[in-house]
Amino acid sequence: MDADVSTAISSHPAPHEDEARHPFLLALGERVRTLRSRRGMTRKAVALAADVSERHLANLEYGTGNASILVLLQVADALHCPLAELIGDVSTSSPEWLLIREMLAGRSEAELRRVRVAIGGALGQGQADTDAARRTRIALIGLRGAGKSTLGQRLADDLGYAFIELSREIEKFAGCSIDEIHNLYGTPAYRRYERRALEETIQIYPEVVIATPGGLVSDAANFNLLLAHCTTVWLQADPADHMGRVAAQGDMRPMAASREAMEDLKRILAGRSAFYSKAELHFNTSAYDGVDEAFAALRQQVRSLVDT
Repeated sequence: MDADVSTAISSHPAPHEDEARHPFLLALGERVRTLRSRRGMTRKAVALAADVSERHLANLEYGTGNASILVLLQVADALHCPLAELIGDVSTSSPEWLLIREMLAGRSEAELRRVRVAIGGALGQGQADTDAARRTRIALIGLRGAGKSTLGQRLADDLGYAFIELSREIEKFAGCSIDEIHNLYGTPAYRRYERRALEETIQIYPEVVIATPGGLVSDAANFNLLLAHCTTVWLQADPADHMGRVAAQGDMRPMAASREAMEDLKRILAGRSAFYSKAELHFNTSAYDGVDEAFAALRQQVRSLVDT
């Protein structure tokens, strides 16, 4: 008898049918069994390699064991697979996905960008926009207080373009404020309104400066849409300048607990910087003395992109 089969027969018995098991744990257990079978490993061999008891591994496979992250990491190492493949996401759902993951593993950011653009073209995403069309849609990204509204309006006036503050368009679609969207309907609804507003802006305005919400980059689908149709400019600022400008706009909430707010701001910036850095142009407004000086420098750099 095959060793894997014999181990399965002699292993910890399956739980009673009426025992409640969480769907996620059931799916996790199925993936562990599938990966183990794919590797041709017995349950005993995996348990030894993962330094866990065979009974513990059996519970995990049957969906009754709520294993810790460290145990799952040990099991993933024993099965020679990434933890993400064990836990499961869309990129582990089929052999094609796994082959694509393997091809992309270890690639540089520049290589991954070329692949992303090529995939977008192959799937018909962003094909309608040539580089020339993208150049006349300027999307300003960055945290609140970076100067997107102030500099965006002046930049649009200088270029003779329309100026769209995407947050205001989102509120028009929803019929309520941004805070009310989040409080009443939740983040998924907000992202849907954000996409509708972005799609309409792209469709209506061939020449436009768009001030985007700071969190747009957190949604991969919406950020991909923006990158496919717009030239992106990351407006940066020092954390203290971010907070001071928000307070100057009349929002004193960050000042109520300034130390905690500053730490939160730094964490948000750290979490989003890798996405903001995808922009074609990076511009630090804190490096200039006043709005006029910052605008003059930004105007010159943006015009060099538009006129290319």
